[in-house]
Amino acid sequence: MNMKKVLAVITLALALPSISIYAGNDKHGHKKEPVGKVKPKYAVDNDKHDEGVIKLNPVQMKTAGIVIKKLIKQPVFASLQAPAEVSLNAYRTIKVTPRIASQVLKRHARLGDVVRKGQVLLTLSSVEMAAAQSELLIADREWQRVRKLGRKVVSGRRFTEATIARSQALSKVKAYGMTVLQIKRLLKGDGTVQADGTFQLISSIDGRILHDDFIVGEHVDAGKELMVISDESVMWVEARITPDQAGLVKVGNTAQIKTGKKILSAKISQIHHALDETTRTLAVRMEINNPDDFLHPGMFVNAIIQTSDKTIAFVLPEAAVLRSPDGDWQVFVEQDEPGEFKAVEVELLRVSNGMAIIDGLKNGMRVVTKGAFFVQSELAKSGFEIHDH
Repeated sequence: MNMKKVLAVITLALALPSISIYAGNDKHGHKKEPVGKVKPKYAVDNDKHDEGVIKLNPVQMKTAGIVIKKLIKQPVFASLQAPAEVSLNAYRTIKVTPRIASQVLKRHARLGDVVRKGQVLLTLSSVEMAAAQSELLIADREWQRVRKLGRKVVSGRRFTEATIARSQALSKVKAYGMTVLQIKRLLKGDGTVQADGTFQLISSIDGRILHDDFIVGEHVDAGKELMVISDESVMWVEARITPDQAGLVKVGNTAQIKTGKKILSAKISQIHHALDETTRTLAVRMEINNPDDFLHPGMFVNAIIQTSDKTIAFVLPEAAVLRSPDGDWQVFVEQDEPGEFKAVEVELLRVSNGMAIIDGLKNGMRVVTKGAFFVQSELAKSGFEIHDH
């Protein structure tokens, strides 16, 4: 090729406008993207953003489950922690005891059984009860006779004596342990209850038999504890705190009972006023619902008790407040553009019940409350310094 042709080719190439090179059309006739210029559908160019700012696309936001909350200051109560022990609710517990010396004839319920109010637990027999039942039958028959004759036939004294004798005999069998229903059957004379000294002990509450200390056929003294029944749906938790701490809590304050990974809500029902002679601490009693029978007497737990010390502050989930590489605490605040977040340093005042009490922000700021770790990780990948002074 001579020199003139070479110069002509070069001149033509310089005169032509720059063009992109396409890979042609696909099999459907659609034009393919230029080679070397294909971008992801949600590509983000973080190089255009300021230091400590990350821009996430909708797919990233959804995948990470990011939740954003508008910050508003709210009342926050301080809390204190103390070791505690679970115990039976004495107001929902009964002891089943005979009121007179007796012999156990039959057991109708066993240890661990759930019983209902009015359910028969034991059948007992007593010589004293037999005598009291006989006295009641005699007194009742006399009273029935006098009542039928009327005051016009019998003297007022006889009527009064018959009434008093029946009332005393009735009170005695009640005091010995017969129920109203058993007495009615005895007086009715239908044969179901006889004056043979037998009587039954029944449960006065719904609950579970937690203690069982007798053998059928055993002779037991009056007052012997045969069974303990408790309604364990509401338990007591007793914590020990110092007198200074006691001044910060009141009856009605809420609390959380933590055992293992389980956290249950409770409420302060009583604050003792006498110091323990050994530990010099005060007992704080809390009531706690126990519908799943998770708590049992004697369990050791940790009590987190709300105090009456109130402040106004920002509250976030503990997981929303992270450590930056330089050791400061930070949260991620959404900027003007959706999906754009900036790391902002905050002051962590305290952590209570999984919530972080913070300062250093302004009302109305939109903060990442869930997925903050993902945002921090993406910011770290971008190579930015993760702090804002």
